[in-house]
Amino acid sequence: MTVFYCTKCATALTGGLTALPAVPDVDDPDRGRDKQTGRALSTVPRGRYAIDPGPWGAPFVLAPASRHRARGAGRELLRAGTEDTVSAGWRDSLVVHPDDVLPQLQPFTLGDNWLGCCGPTGAHGPNLACSCGSRLATWAADCMGPNELHLDRVRVYAWQQDRPADGR
Repeated sequence: MTVFYCTKCATALTGGLTALPAVPDVDDPDRGRDKQTGRALSTVPRGRYAIDPGPWGAPFVLAPASRHRARGAGRELLRAGTEDTVSAGWRDSLVVHPDDVLPQLQPFTLGDNWLGCCGPTGAHGPNLACSCGSRLATWAADCMGPNELHLDRVRVYAWQQDRPADGR
């Protein structure tokens, strides 16, 4: 089991989470959308985490013509009117289920980093902060993309906890 902590103040951000071998694929981003909020199911199940080796989030760069994508495709963040861009953001972010950390984090709204019709887009950089003020997470949960919460590996550290032999 792994617990994630804020590097600035050492506040525990999660309970014990189990690693997944990879971020689960999203074959159909519209599968299981909540009828009231429009949000997709979280990419990562509760009690789990995965390391995303690819770039994720802001900033965005122009995509080569071969990388242009259709609206709502997979796990890529979409920005309204900018289908010809791809992420050039941080790599190796820690992807967790939003409900595993949201009680400990607060929205950090500066400018437009929380915009979205159904939730935060995640396309404008970190939008969640620890109670100490460290901007350490980006939550994407708008209806036009995935429902993922990415922890910044520079601002968060992990501590491995061994389970007792009796499994409790």
